[in-house]
Parts: sequence; structure tokens; C-alpha cells
Amino acid sequence: MRKCLLINILVFSFIFLPIRIKLLVAEGELPLKELRSSYLNLTVSQVQSMSNISIRRKKAWGFYGHSTIPHEFETETIDDNKVVIDHATGLMWHPSGSYEYMKRKEVKKWVRGLNSKGYAGFYDWRVPTVEEASSLLEASEKNGNLYIDTAFDKKQRWIWTGDSCSSGGMWRVYFDDGYVDWGDVGLLFVRPVRKVR
Repeated sequence: MRKCLLINILVFSFIFLPIRIKLLVAEGELPLKELRSSYLNLTVSQVQSMSNISIRRKKAWGFYGHSTIPHEFETETIDDNKVVIDHATGLMWHPSGSYEYMKRKEVKKWVRGLNSKGYAGFYDWRVPTVEEASSLLEASEKNGNLYIDTAFDKKQRWIWTGDSCSSGGMWRVYFDDGYVDWGDVGLLFVRPVRKVR
């Protein structure tokens, strides 16, 4: 009898509790994990001390690590455009982003083009902060050989952020090895983001 009761409790917890949590977040009853959305000029130590990040190894230029946020990703199609909504952070992500990698100076122009078309009916897409982009890093390879959820396209292995580094260049996130660093040179992709509300 006790074993049956325990099994029923476990089944309820695994099936119905996540649904209830998702509803509470959507209704505004549970707080979202707010991530900084304004761009800053950050030192390496500031980036290494971001909350919600578990660092495996610090490096002179950044760190290897992953997010500690328990994401709730949901893929939706809006106006024939796919988006990924993270109910844990209240962010909406472009599931892929740019199909071509680009230099840092080309990023703003590409995002302006996306906004002029109103991707998924929205005109406020932007480049993520290093905090937002790092929040996508998984603890292990989940999407082929990438440290990112399967809700996202595998082509965009490295992305630019909108944050600059006090040493020069911009902060970048690498999903192929779970690395965050800064630099001015390089060809990377863009994965736009916006706040849901």
C-alpha cells in the first residue's frame, strides 16, 4: 500500500508539477529569473562572477561553464516564424539566428534587417547580453555535440553578444565547448532575443 502511494506521488510530481509551475510562471505568480538586458562594458572577473553560472574552469579570457537556470523551453510558430520561449526567464529566442557568420561590425545591420521585417510579428529583437547568451549553456552536450538545448538550431555554434569587454572587443559564447570569452576579431553568428513581456 505504501509503495503504491509513493509511486502515485512520484507520478504526480513528474507529470503535473512541471505543468503547474509553467502555469504559475505564465500567470505571473512565480517570479521569472530576470537576466540583465542592457549592454555593459565588463571585465573578465565581472563575467566570471555572473550569477546563474557554474564555472568548470576559469581562463584568462573567460571561462568554461554552464547555466544553473532550470529552463522551460517551448517552441512556437508565430506568423510562420519559429521562436523558442523560455518560461523560466521570460525571454523569446530566435531558434537559429543568422545563417551566415559575420564580423562584429555587421551584427547591428543584420538585427535591423530582422526587425524591419518584423520576425514573428515583433520589431524589438536585439543581440543578447553575455548573461542572456550564457544562460543557454548546458552542462553537457545535448544537441549533437553542442552545449545547448535541442530547441535551438545546431548551425550557430558561436554567437556574438552586445556586451563589450574592458580589455577591448565583445563578449562571445561558444556552444561547441561551453566557453565564454571576448575578442574583436572573428566570424560568429547572431542569435537574437527579446523579452516576452
